[in-house]
Amino acid sequence: MLYASLAFLCWGLFPLYFHAVEEVAPQEILAHRMVWSLLFLGLVLTVRRQWGWLRKLKTQPRVVASFIASAFLLSANWFVYIWAVNNNHVVDASLGYFITPLVNVMLGFLLLHERLRRLQWLAIGLAGCAVAWLTWQAGQIPWIALILAATFGGYGLLRKTAVLGALEGLSFETLILFPLALAYMLWLGWQGQSGFVNTESHGTRALLLASGPITAIPLLLFAAGARRLPLAVLGLLQYIAPTGQLLIGVWVFHEAFTPERMLGFMVIWIALALYALEGMWTARISRNTA
Repeated sequence: MLYASLAFLCWGLFPLYFHAVEEVAPQEILAHRMVWSLLFLGLVLTVRRQWGWLRKLKTQPRVVASFIASAFLLSANWFVYIWAVNNNHVVDASLGYFITPLVNVMLGFLLLHERLRRLQWLAIGLAGCAVAWLTWQAGQIPWIALILAATFGGYGLLRKTAVLGALEGLSFETLILFPLALAYMLWLGWQGQSGFVNTESHGTRALLLASGPITAIPLLLFAAGARRLPLAVLGLLQYIAPTGQLLIGVWVFHEAFTPERMLGFMVIWIALALYALEGMWTARISRNTA
């Protein structure tokens, strides 16, 4: 449980990292994250001698196509999240990750034809009402939250049937995006617009270089924890990350969290509680009848 908890805690603290490099444009931060993540993951794979999977992909075009799609969904998710943090929308970003589990359930119903139980329908309905309330209260659709939930939900759907593990999968996704990211970084340097080059802060440069381990270490912790924990426990631990993001948004960055907005979040928390309790109850029944 310690490994998984640390992974979700790291993800919950991500707003602090991206806020620390906010002088750099979000798209450049994304490019650095792709490039340095691949280099760090490549080092980990080399130490572990885990490159055999890459040769096998040459004869699996469908798997490659699936990972191309998941790579672009992941990059869209990362970009919107970075943009949200650096434009004072951390609370909106946390909302996206709170509703992601329910989006996953709905995608499973629509695309995989998975059957939903009554409490799952109730949880989805409550979440929909909460989003409608937040939309009406704010006068605009919470597009940041919805894009984050949709892209990460779609990413999770593709990875659900993936033949690669978490480490190998993220390595391949960053490998796919590496040429675009590196070309963009070189173009920025050529145009004299590189935040990495132009910044006077050595700390900012160091943090951008550290984006590789900052991205990969929580993933490795999660992979280690996931092998040792039941899915029901992982399902509860996953709320550590958006909770941390919400607290940072309100207490550290002092973003608005009005009573009306709190009401919308409370309805979503009730929906998530129903979803979690229903999942634990179903798992318990399955164990007892096994």
